[in-house]
Amino acid sequence: MSVTALGSIGVMLPVALAAAAWLALGYRWKYTFEWLGLLGAGSGAVALSKIAFIGWGIGMRDLDFTGISGHAFMATSVLPVALFVALLPARGAIRAGGVAIGLLLGAAVGGSRVAVNAHSWSEVVAGCILGAFVALAFARIAWQAEPGKLSPTPVAASLAAVVVALHGVPVPTQHWITEIALGLSGHERPYVRARWKTKNYRIPERRAEFDAPRALAAARA
Repeated sequence: MSVTALGSIGVMLPVALAAAAWLALGYRWKYTFEWLGLLGAGSGAVALSKIAFIGWGIGMRDLDFTGISGHAFMATSVLPVALFVALLPARGAIRAGGVAIGLLLGAAVGGSRVAVNAHSWSEVVAGCILGAFVALAFARIAWQAEPGKLSPTPVAASLAAVVVALHGVPVPTQHWITEIALGLSGHERPYVRARWKTKNYRIPERRAEFDAPRALAAARA
């Protein structure tokens, strides 16, 4: 659970924003916008995949896929970039090593999601691939950033402090996504993996329009 909590949006999003702030302070605003743009696009893809399943039951039963793992995506995208930003003044080989370590840590977070029965392997692999794409795309964009603008020590220390301070802080992202999915689909209940996988699964009923006389009669009964 300690490993899986590392990939929470309550930890990874502040780390991503801290990395963006260091890019703006020590390098160019262009890199900040590009990093946040890539992260936002990936996060949107994760959210849409979850909304599609929760609201409409869109998934792949053969692969046990009900949506991209958000923890796997966030960890695999943010941790490599955080280490990359901290090591930007260093030689290319050291920066590449930092990115590799970040990817390995992200994969470990993804594996922990399977261990705690929060996701299937297909969902975790999808999250890791998407996160790695975002991280590597940004590393390629910012690889030629002018070195020496920032010392690695304060950057790394600040990012580590964010992780330590926010590790384990709960953020109800799944609840928010479920509310959005139900609001868009009009269903009373969300699609749930266990029932969705059964052959006799009943589609959730749509939300009925409010009928005041009927509601009053039901309350009296």
